[in-house]
Amino acid sequence: MKLNYRPEIDGLRAIAVVAVILYHTQFDISGYEIFQGGFIGVDIFFVISGYLIASIIIKELNISGTFSFKNFYARRIRRILPALIAVMFISFPFAWFYLLPNNFVDYSKSILYSLGFSSNYYFWSLGRTYEDINSLIKPFLHTWSLSVEEQFYIIFPIVLLIIFKYCKNYLAPILIISLFLSLIIADFGSRNYPGSTFYFLPTRSWELLAGSILAFFEIKLGHRSRNNILNLVLPCFGLILIIHSIIFFYDQMFHPSFYTLSPVVGVCLIIWFSDSKEITTKLLSSKLFIGVGLISYSLYLWHYPILAFDRITGFSEGSIFSKILVGLMILIFSIISFYIIEKPARNKKHNFKKIAGLIISISLILIIVNLVVVLNKGFKERLPNIIISNLFEFNFSKYDNLKINNLGDKKVYLIGDSQMENLKINLKERLLKDDYVLKESIVPECIYFPGFNRVRIKTNKKTKLCNNEYFTELEKNLENNDNSILIFGGRFPLYFNKSFFDNKEGGVEDDNYWNYKFVSVGKFKNIQESFKDSLIKLSKKNKIILIYPIPEVGWHIPQKIFNQSSKELISTSYKVYQERSKSSFKLLNSIKGKNIFRIYPHKVFCNTIIENRCLTHDDKDIFYTDSNHPSIKGSVMINNLIVQKIKEIK
Repeated sequence: MKLNYRPEIDGLRAIAVVAVILYHTQFDISGYEIFQGGFIGVDIFFVISGYLIASIIIKELNISGTFSFKNFYARRIRRILPALIAVMFISFPFAWFYLLPNNFVDYSKSILYSLGFSSNYYFWSLGRTYEDINSLIKPFLHTWSLSVEEQFYIIFPIVLLIIFKYCKNYLAPILIISLFLSLIIADFGSRNYPGSTFYFLPTRSWELLAGSILAFFEIKLGHRSRNNILNLVLPCFGLILIIHSIIFFYDQMFHPSFYTLSPVVGVCLIIWFSDSKEITTKLLSSKLFIGVGLISYSLYLWHYPILAFDRITGFSEGSIFSKILVGLMILIFSIISFYIIEKPARNKKHNFKKIAGLIISISLILIIVNLVVVLNKGFKERLPNIIISNLFEFNFSKYDNLKINNLGDKKVYLIGDSQMENLKINLKERLLKDDYVLKESIVPECIYFPGFNRVRIKTNKKTKLCNNEYFTELEKNLENNDNSILIFGGRFPLYFNKSFFDNKEGGVEDDNYWNYKFVSVGKFKNIQESFKDSLIKLSKKNKIILIYPIPEVGWHIPQKIFNQSSKELISTSYKVYQERSKSSFKLLNSIKGKNIFRIYPHKVFCNTIIENRCLTHDDKDIFYTDSNHPSIKGSVMINNLIVQKIKEIK
């Protein structure tokens, strides 16, 4: 069933895809991201898809009383798969040359799930959303939205056919009720289960149904709005709603939720009230908007892997020219993809069986190749020896069941976040030789702040770990000890600065935004006061060792070494480290007493080989597993200081 061409819809597609791309490039002016709500471009696509798909199905049902699934899915296959598998096929060599094994496996799994129309569930299982850590280096994260649409295309025609056959007169109420139920679930879910709400069809279907309802009433009435005044006013208002959302929405807001009604209603107003005489319709129907809209699918497919590999390789770091070149690459690849792949595949002159055969053949190749990658654990043999020896030969699990003297009275406690987790492996073995019992209380992104709850900013709910209950229990256990050694350490600068690390040289860790905050339950004013007072209290009966901030580096060091063509040592600024850690040093220096001892990791990481720089590796070993966690060698370097300090205390 062929639909009448509506150029303004291509204009809406243009706005949607440009918003998404600018959002993913993290385009900013003076540090402010002016398109921080660009992620709603996906929601615009959903409304448009719902409108177009429902128009096709309902028109066919009205005319013939039945529906050709064969023709429908043939059109969807022509539309979606050729360009998608082309991007997958072409990106594979880049994944081979630039992705570390774990990331390579992740990449291959995302392709396999995407080919199975279920990548949304895969990325949900990983906990990856656009605002989550490391999301921008997952080349096919963006396919989650395609999977949502594909699932809708599978389910919606069947449901619509059943409703049309058995309760045709109730189609509109059923669609409207379904929309509101989905919206209510989405709003509740975004506040309580943000991961699944972001990715799953049931909480996204209301956006698709919004477009579907418009299509139903347009077909039933035989026209859209005929009110000239509304036709002149409301499309402009709809565009304002969309632009407002793109500029003022932000990552940490509840989404999808009632807030998302704003851009969705904006799209609906334009679709329903657009008129050839109205300025918004004229703008969206201009050649520029139509041109971008026509290649919007290819733009959407290509932009994310290109941006991901750019970030992985550091190609455009600190260079405006390189950033422009990356933008041109996205545009050129998209134009070529549209004219060489999309248009021919959608042309009915080309036999569908031949197209389907080609799609199946290439898909089978992709499936086999990526299964081999997964089964071979990302082919670690591709890596330089320095990475292989540091990240793979050491068996972290060999100490998991290490037998220690639990009956001994010489106890050492290791307390802190994931940085301390990396220390305990080597430390446990070394302390065992001196008949110490090593115990640990380690929670990611958490140190020791009694009287506080760690709260996720987006949902304003406290986390299951790192809350006042956890701190209270830990406090009781520690207070029951006499003459033990308590070691405290972790990423103090993260908690005090409330942001991840930017080394000011192009190495920006993750998305530079920390998703949590600490909220007092009334005992202390701030976490600094809590930490200081609690440790002074514990030091009356125990020896306290404070590990000062381990230098952060911004770059993912194994990835940086893998991508770096030269053999130059990678280092970061000692001055930046000092500035970043200023408040941390101030707090730790203020904790005084005869039982307080200190360890300074920066004295071994920031040495004099390169003046005023902090090294991340040498010729044989890597000091970091990523951008802030110490590797085996890094852990040994810090543990040398710890063991030496324990001997001094003894």
